[in-house]
Amino acid sequence: MLQRSSHSARSDLPSLRTVMGGAFGMALANIASTQGAQAQTSTDAPTQLQPLAVEGTSGQGGYQATAPSLLRLTQPLIDTPQSINVIPQQLLQDQGTTAVRDALRNVPGVSLAAGEAGAQGDNLTIRGFTARNDFYLDGMRDFGSYYRDPFNLEQIDVLKGPSSVLFGRGSTGGVVNQVSKQPQLAPITNGAVALGTDATYRVTADLNRAIEGMEGAAIRLNLMGNLNAISERSSTEYRRLGFAPSIAFGLGTETRLFLNFFHQQSYDTPDYGIPWLYGSPAPVNRNIFYGFSATDYLRTDVNVGTVTFQHDFSDSLTVQNKTRYASYHRDGRITEPQIVYTSAVTPNTPLTQLAIRRNMIAVASQETFLQNQTDLTGRISTGPLDHVIVAGAEIGQETSNPTRTGYTNVPGASLLAPNSAIPFTAPSFYQSVITNTSNMFALYLIDTIKYGEHWELTGGIRWDQFNTSYQQIVRPAVYLNNDSGMASYRAALTYKPNKDGSIYFAFGTSFNPSAESLSLATSTAQLAPEENITYEVGTKWNVLNERLTLTGAVFQLAKLNARVPDPTNSAFNVLGGNQRVRGFEIGAAGHITDRWQIYAGYAFLDSVVTESTLPATVGQWLGNTPRNTLSIWNSYDLPWYDIEIGGGVQWVSQRLASSTPNSTTHQFEWAPGYYTVQLMAKMPIKPGMDLQLNGYNLTNVKYYDLLHPSHVVPGSGASGVMTLSVKF
Repeated sequence: MLQRSSHSARSDLPSLRTVMGGAFGMALANIASTQGAQAQTSTDAPTQLQPLAVEGTSGQGGYQATAPSLLRLTQPLIDTPQSINVIPQQLLQDQGTTAVRDALRNVPGVSLAAGEAGAQGDNLTIRGFTARNDFYLDGMRDFGSYYRDPFNLEQIDVLKGPSSVLFGRGSTGGVVNQVSKQPQLAPITNGAVALGTDATYRVTADLNRAIEGMEGAAIRLNLMGNLNAISERSSTEYRRLGFAPSIAFGLGTETRLFLNFFHQQSYDTPDYGIPWLYGSPAPVNRNIFYGFSATDYLRTDVNVGTVTFQHDFSDSLTVQNKTRYASYHRDGRITEPQIVYTSAVTPNTPLTQLAIRRNMIAVASQETFLQNQTDLTGRISTGPLDHVIVAGAEIGQETSNPTRTGYTNVPGASLLAPNSAIPFTAPSFYQSVITNTSNMFALYLIDTIKYGEHWELTGGIRWDQFNTSYQQIVRPAVYLNNDSGMASYRAALTYKPNKDGSIYFAFGTSFNPSAESLSLATSTAQLAPEENITYEVGTKWNVLNERLTLTGAVFQLAKLNARVPDPTNSAFNVLGGNQRVRGFEIGAAGHITDRWQIYAGYAFLDSVVTESTLPATVGQWLGNTPRNTLSIWNSYDLPWYDIEIGGGVQWVSQRLASSTPNSTTHQFEWAPGYYTVQLMAKMPIKPGMDLQLNGYNLTNVKYYDLLHPSHVVPGSGASGVMTLSVKF
């Protein structure tokens, strides 16, 4: 029998508080006492000689961004023919954001999802399609299953629609690209301490200095310690530590080198929420917990090292080479509550008579990522046409080696009164021991052609080869291979009535191989990739003296050959499905007046399964795809005492957990829509020191936040956080 060691999550709590309050607290005190530091005046993130686009320099201050963060997007955002939402550093600070998934609530068309049996951490859908495997860090895949913290992020970009020309496999609905903070020549001395009513204790520090005696060299260090519970979900706790050192050479010169390292570790008491009951979330108290509070845990350890080299051959020709190695470790045992349906259970059965099966999800896994990426960006002219061309190649290897554990005789629970304090003593056994290795290679070319002052044509093509070898050694042993080669395309026509506006039509494709998530199954191993196509018509305008950006788009996105069960053999899948999303979105970001800023967006998504071998799913919505998502955030600088106030509302309409009905009840599972209200107030204590108050879900709405076909996680109750920040 496999004996798994017992982990007491709460036993680590005092030591973590000591670390945060001691080491980080002393660091913050030293930061606050630093004298003579100069204010930040410029950003020297990875740069290249203008006029080519620059990676990592899209932030312009405030809520508005004007330049893309990806080197492969060579035009200003207003001229880039794609819906792109940039969540800037200022918005993260004003909202007191401590998790990347919370930052993504600002983006229309994004809906958060719960963790799964095979993967934990951040999960979401974009425009109706899962994007769990579509997280990127500085343009390279960030595959790990963990809860991301924004302490080392300059901004977060969400690119909508298929983006395989830019990123390769996946990206059906879009991708999330996290942009790291980079060294710069101007000094930075920032720090913050936060305390919250939901047992939040958080400390961050951001230090940057030029290296004396080395022209163009600088070093930067970001630190984070975080401990928080969830209001009215008191058994759930998140504990994180992180540090991110980086060093740069040659800033402001034609040759630059960046060395970045990112580390984040966590030890959480995870939350898989409550069960579904006949198509709805079980009507139980929001604070109920069905797990084993002393021994449920999720531990993750993330290490990412990146070397970036850039050289400008001239004002019109730049090369960039990136090499990254990343290691993601996770180890967890999580309780998923499921209703025990028997022949005696009906929709009219009293809740007091319903029992819970505790489905134990236990996994220990190591994922690795090794990749080299080279981009050559140049400008040439051919007669009346001006070209900006990006040509590049990627080569890499990704591995995933999960070991899953099963348990027998797990104690059950009552729906209304589970005992989470009982010890966990269930015997264990190996369910599966898997090794998975995927090798990839890609070539791509993107050309943006400008004709005169009003017309731009963009075309791109990429070829990806993605080969996977999969082994499962627990009997019955399984050995599978999948070799997928696929071309992706992009084309767009942009018309510029004037320098402050654009109207565009865009077309793009993407693909999803069976081993996209570094796993294979007998039912899908021999299938070709799923194929996706999108059409989008949009417009972007800079108004009010270019201080406010307004955007709008109408789109259709279709998965042309979705994997569905083989009607003649249920052990296999076929590419016989079709799924479609039609919709529109609008957005605004920037200053309305000198004192008033806004960041807002609304999206309408009409999703439907148009073809499937499962008749019950045809005509249904796609899972976790609300028709309406709305987010509005405002901030205003009062004319008295330099006080800033802010607030906003987020609305998500009803969602379907899955387009496939529950296999036991044969009912579809729906979560009702909800809204939440947030407020913020900030005032200076003395020069370089601010006090900020944030309130979340102030109306204390009971809502269902994270959906999965087997469970649903309630959202946080009302809470407040006070943050003391220093900046010199």
